[in-house]
Amino acid sequence: MRSFLITVFSLFFFAFSGLSAGAEDLDPENTLLLDLKDGRVVIKLRPDLAPQHVERIKKLAREKFYDGIVFHRVIDGFMAQSGDPTGTGRGGSSYPDLKAEFSPRPFERGVVGMARAQSRDSANSQFFIMFDAGHFLNGQYTVWGEVVEGMKFVDNIKRGEPVQNPDKIIRMQVAADVKE
Repeated sequence: MRSFLITVFSLFFFAFSGLSAGAEDLDPENTLLLDLKDGRVVIKLRPDLAPQHVERIKKLAREKFYDGIVFHRVIDGFMAQSGDPTGTGRGGSSYPDLKAEFSPRPFERGVVGMARAQSRDSANSQFFIMFDAGHFLNGQYTVWGEVVEGMKFVDNIKRGEPVQNPDKIIRMQVAADVKE
């Protein structure tokens, strides 16, 4: 009976939060909901690979830092980059840069990584979502998540470098915080 109630609660939570029942095995505290113009993208956070980066992303999402920020660099067949409040690719949050947390997780379609400058320890708030595999990034950038639902909405992000009239993040939230 208890197992049945947990399952019912899980299905209710994910239906209520906008996650599909197929995402029921996700931990709401380690799941991001990224709302774009065409729909919701669900990102599974990977604290097992990059605990400091995951904590930073969750902290910024909870502060609504990402809400309204543009995708300033979007390269077809490669990735969509966001997280810069200036929209230039040169900005970041007011928090200190993060030390690299490289892992063996390869950069494939749907993988979310942290953007950085030339220094390996310069990641701050900018991130990118892979459209396709980019194995040349393996071991060079930190992987902190992966898209588990809504990749079709990522595929619809307007391309360009820089992007003319760029698409924006409407809202980014930690699933555990959703009260809709």
